[in-house]
Amino acid sequence: MRALPPTTVARLPGYLRSLGGLASEGASTTSSEQLAELVGASPAQLRKDLSYLGAGGRRGVGYEVDHLRKQIAQALGMTQERNVVIVGIGNLGHALATYSGFADRGFVLVGLFDADPDVVGTTVGGHRVQHVDGLEDVIAAADASIAVVATPASVAQATTDRLVAAGVTGILNFAPRTVRVPDGVDVREVDLGSELQILGFHARQRSTRPEDAAPADPA
Repeated sequence: MRALPPTTVARLPGYLRSLGGLASEGASTTSSEQLAELVGASPAQLRKDLSYLGAGGRRGVGYEVDHLRKQIAQALGMTQERNVVIVGIGNLGHALATYSGFADRGFVLVGLFDADPDVVGTTVGGHRVQHVDGLEDVIAAADASIAVVATPASVAQATTDRLVAAGVTGILNFAPRTVRVPDGVDVREVDLGSELQILGFHARQRSTRPEDAAPADPA
């Protein structure tokens, strides 16, 4: 498999999700046109993305759904289970801890952590919330390589530093601030507030389009 551009990697989960939908409907094959329409891409872009995986459709048949799902899952590292910890079990962390999609995508939740004494010791999603003081021990024992940070902004960087020092190499950051990581560690920033603001901007743009404005009074 050739090296994948970051933009292609970002589109692969969408392809996989759409293929899962086709499989649940009993489809055994799909065309580049059908799959591209499902994910909102062009057929040419989809074919180019899949070519990096060595996936080529057969003329007159298209792509075999199950085979293509396996190829994409392998490219995304889903053929090997990866252990995950969540730090920060507030409202958002609580919701993430009960998310059922971890197991479906090859991720195993091995630890929940918080510093609030009212939260520590409670059970969320079948997992007991542990005090953050034990974070490093659990990461080492479970060989956790991925962490979700859902802490307040004030402790997000310090938490990230601890995770990196403990051996975590992938961080999904939901804290409302950007965190810095060294080379060799991947971080994905998820700012829900910013995403809503962007949607608000586009909604405002649509509501103020020139063609929607009232016609001017004739002179």
